[in-house]
Amino acid sequence: MKPHSLLLLSALAAASPHPAHQSPLGPTSPESIIDASPFLSFHRDIVQIPSVTGTEHNVGTFIADFLAAHNFTVHKQAVDTGRFNIYAHPSQASNPEILVTSHIDTVPPFLNYNVTHPTNAADTVIAGRGTVDAKGSIAAQIFATLDILRSAPTAPLALLFVVGEETGGDGMRTFSTSELNKPYHTIIFGEPTDLALVSGHKGMLGFEVIATGHAAHSGYPWLGESAISAILPALSRIDQLGNVPDGLPSSPKYGKTTVNIGRVDAGVAANVVPGHAAADVAVRLAAGTPEEAREIVRAAVADATGGNPAVYAEFRTRMEGYPPQDLDVDVAGFPVTTVNYGTDVPNLEVREREDGRPVRRYLYGPGSIHVAHGDNEAVTVGDLESAVDGYRRLIGAALQRD
Repeated sequence: MKPHSLLLLSALAAASPHPAHQSPLGPTSPESIIDASPFLSFHRDIVQIPSVTGTEHNVGTFIADFLAAHNFTVHKQAVDTGRFNIYAHPSQASNPEILVTSHIDTVPPFLNYNVTHPTNAADTVIAGRGTVDAKGSIAAQIFATLDILRSAPTAPLALLFVVGEETGGDGMRTFSTSELNKPYHTIIFGEPTDLALVSGHKGMLGFEVIATGHAAHSGYPWLGESAISAILPALSRIDQLGNVPDGLPSSPKYGKTTVNIGRVDAGVAANVVPGHAAADVAVRLAAGTPEEAREIVRAAVADATGGNPAVYAEFRTRMEGYPPQDLDVDVAGFPVTTVNYGTDVPNLEVREREDGRPVRRYLYGPGSIHVAHGDNEAVTVGDLESAVDGYRRLIGAALQRD
C-alpha cells in the first residue's frame, strides 16, 4: 500500500460517513450558518460571481487565487480570449494520478444567491444560478481535497475546472489535447446526481432538418412551394423515432432513445408562402453510435417525404455526437443511477495507463438535475455537506488503488 494511503485510511476512519444530526436553528439566521462555514462561504462566493458560458473569467480568477493561497500549483490554461481552464495540484505532488473535475460555466440567466430559513441547519436551502450546476460540485470537490491533503499532503491529486461545458465542451476539449492530460488512473467528474454514483449516461446527437421551397403571395399559393408543408411530414416522423420498432434503439440500461425538436424557424409572414424552414433536433441515444443514428434519421426523412431532395437532415452544423457513456460504480456505500443529460465525460480523451490497467471514471455530485437549469435552481446545506464526504470517499478509494 502506498504511504499516503496509510495516512488517508486513518483520516477516513476518523471521519463519520454521515453528516452529524442537525439541531433546530432556533434564533440562528441562515446567513450565520453560511458565514460560520468556510466551505459554505466559498460556495456562496463563487455562486455570487456570474459565469454564464463565455463570461467565466472572474469566477475562474477567484477559484485560481483561492487554490494558490492553499498551497496549490495553479495553471491557467487558455481556451480563448479571456477564458481559461484551471488546473491545480498540491505543490508537494507534481505527478498527479487522480483527476477531480467539474465546470465553472452556467446556463443563462444569472440568478442571485439567496438563502431561506428552515427548521434545521441541514435543511437550509441555497438558491441561485450555479448553486447546483456545477458550483456545488466544485466547492465540495475542493474542500474534500483539502481534507485529504491535511493528512496526506503528497497525495497525487489534480483539480480541473473547465469553461464551456454548457455549450459543447470547448474547455474540456482544450484540456484533452494538451500535455496536462496525463494517464490518470481515476477521474472523478462533478455534476448534479442527487448524491448517487452514476453508472452511465445517454449519448447525444444533434442535427437540423432543413426544407427549401419557393416564396410566393399567399393569395396565390400555387405559384410557390411551402417549405413548412414539406418539412412537417419529416418532423412528424422524427418526433416518433424513439417510439417505433424500426426507429432509434433502446437499451435495458438507459431505456428509450428520446428525441426533442427544440426549435423551428420558418417563413417571414402569414401572407407569404414560406420559402425556407429549419428545425433543431436533439437526440439522447440509449444505444448504438451516432453514425448509426444518422443513417436511421436520413432514411426516416427520405421515407416520410417520398424522397423529396428539398427536405434533408443536416449534421454538419451540429457536430456534437457520442454514444452512451458507461461509468464506474465500484465504490461501496452510494446509491447507483443512470442519467439522461450530457456531460464533459465524452470530451475528455482517456489516456491509456502504461501498465494497461483500466482507468476508472466516476460521476457524482450534490443537487438535482431537475432544477439545475430552471429559475428554481437550489440545493440544501445537507446535500452540499454530504457531497464533501462523498467526494472524500471517492478520492480515498482512488488513493488506495495502484
